[in-house]
Amino acid sequence: MQNLERSEQEIIRRQSLDELREMGIDPYPAAMYEVNAWSADIKESFRDGAERRQVSIAGRIMGRRIMGKASFVELMDAQGRIQAYITRDDICPGEDKELYNTVFKKLTDIGDFIGITGYVFRTRTGEISVHTETLTILSKSLKPLPVVKVKDGVTYDRFSDPELRYRQRYVDLLVNEEVKDIFVKRTRIFDAMRAFFNQKGYLEMDTPVLQSIPGGAAARPFITHMNALDIDLYLRIANELYLKRLIVGGFEGVYEFSRNFRNEGMDRTHNPEFTVMEIYVAYKDYTWMMSFTEQMLEHIALQVLGTTKVKVGDHEIDFKAPYRRVTMIDAIREHTGVDISGMDEKQLRAVCRELGVEEDETMGKGKLIDEIFSEKAEGNYIQPTFIIDYPIEMSPLCKRHRDNPELTERFELMVNGKELANAYSELNDPIDQRERFEEQLRLSEKGDDEAMFIDQDFLRALEYGMPPTSGMGIGMDRLTMLLTGQTAIQEVLLFPMMRPEKTAKKDPLSRYADAGISEEWAALLQKAGYLQVKSLSEAHPNKLHQEICGLNKKFKMGMNNPSPEEVKTWTEHASAL
Repeated sequence: MQNLERSEQEIIRRQSLDELREMGIDPYPAAMYEVNAWSADIKESFRDGAERRQVSIAGRIMGRRIMGKASFVELMDAQGRIQAYITRDDICPGEDKELYNTVFKKLTDIGDFIGITGYVFRTRTGEISVHTETLTILSKSLKPLPVVKVKDGVTYDRFSDPELRYRQRYVDLLVNEEVKDIFVKRTRIFDAMRAFFNQKGYLEMDTPVLQSIPGGAAARPFITHMNALDIDLYLRIANELYLKRLIVGGFEGVYEFSRNFRNEGMDRTHNPEFTVMEIYVAYKDYTWMMSFTEQMLEHIALQVLGTTKVKVGDHEIDFKAPYRRVTMIDAIREHTGVDISGMDEKQLRAVCRELGVEEDETMGKGKLIDEIFSEKAEGNYIQPTFIIDYPIEMSPLCKRHRDNPELTERFELMVNGKELANAYSELNDPIDQRERFEEQLRLSEKGDDEAMFIDQDFLRALEYGMPPTSGMGIGMDRLTMLLTGQTAIQEVLLFPMMRPEKTAKKDPLSRYADAGISEEWAALLQKAGYLQVKSLSEAHPNKLHQEICGLNKKFKMGMNNPSPEEVKTWTEHASAL
């Protein structure tokens, strides 16, 4: 019965699995397999005429060419692919040739893991290969891989359906080599950033993911419940307030790569679960942080790509410092012709209506200004640009501007029309901070479900005194998108959020009894595509009879075939239900 849920190839592979075990070969051995060489290293170090190099390699079979007593396999390891040459008499030096004739030729498949020892040589066609002396089965693959063919630089039958690629990322990584390169670069981006901070003496920290107050950003949180304390908690939307507590506690420079969660929309640039790096440095301000940020990004681009330039869609973006600086009010004026400086909430609503920007009664001044900028200005900044000096209503955690109390000392770095980084001269006046939180509470009462909560413990921490500090957060997923030339966030997340898999609606097997059909034949009917009893009413009885009798034979079910008259009765009963 279980075979009915499997493809023909899956059934054959399981039969091969059983045969291996019957031969006394463990298809999933527990013992360590000693590996001392990898594909790229072997190819790079090979020299014609040099002393023969003995190697032990392991990997997944990605291709096979069997030619009688000699064969070639393409083996994929962590570094890439390499060819192995296998002959019957080399791996079976004695009288028993089963390892080659049966195990290798008949019972191994593309996708299986094997281990090989032998020596490196160059074939007559010039390909650096491993001449196999011993072969070991390391893991049997029970599902066939998609067969992606490459000829003359053109790829055929590519595994390209985004739904399948994102849901089965493990297959995507195996058959689409460029995908693996994206995630290698993602790791190197994190490493380069971490090294940049560590070299300056800043310390990496860990802060709570479960928080009693979802603070540090304006966003809708995910809510969960902790049974041990019988309290509701929130998955963090930001780690800002905890890192600033550490500055209060005496650290002068701290950072964290933070997994954040926001219960908001999903699209090509947003995922509900994402990674942000936040850093806080005492005795600095946002002008210092701008220089620090552009130096950091230039350093990362050079470390990861070897250049500061990267192609993203139709644009070539250059991360070489310095970057342009534009005030938010000037940015809105530049792209709408409207000067919003000094406007109250009523005037801003009028501007929104004039510009065709959606607004509603829950929005305060800050949200209205944010909507105008997002809709009319943000998308125009392709090259890295610092948008600076935000109106105070937009930045409840940011210090007032030293020259204009209506503004704050804040910047957002725009790249390719989207925000990449956000930074402040951090607000360290506990009285001012309390007033800002209370204003957020008023917005919440108006219906703004993204307004901030009041974090009383954070206010208490500020009352102990926090030195002048600048903080910056940068979206690591978006940075990876930019440095790998991707336009969808799902391409840089190993396992992006997906809707539940759609499954075809099936009747329970017992439901078929109403049409006089046993559960055994009901299972076979569902294998044939008749997932619901009523679908039998549309089947041609003779054709259905031939189909299910063929499946009975194919899957070796061993059941007595029904007569054509019985099958006709099934369809008639199904029509009457």
